[in-house]
Amino acid sequence: MTFEQKLGRLEEIVSRLERGDAPLADSLTLFEEGTALIADCSGELDRAEQKVVKLMKGPDGAPIETPFAGGEEPT
Repeated sequence: MTFEQKLGRLEEIVSRLERGDAPLADSLTLFEEGTALIADCSGELDRAEQKVVKLMKGPDGAPIETPFAGGEEPT
């Protein structure tokens, strides 16, 4: 399942749980599936974040690459 498919399925689960019309056993199953999807998506996002490189200007004006630090805003 692709990342986008996982997010789509997670949205379906959240919507169904918010409606509150699923029996308790089904709600628990949906909740378990949702938490597994969250863990998968979070892992994928962490791996993607590690690959991000922020470009900055060096002393000579040429761009230099520095590793991305989470929470930092681009300049």
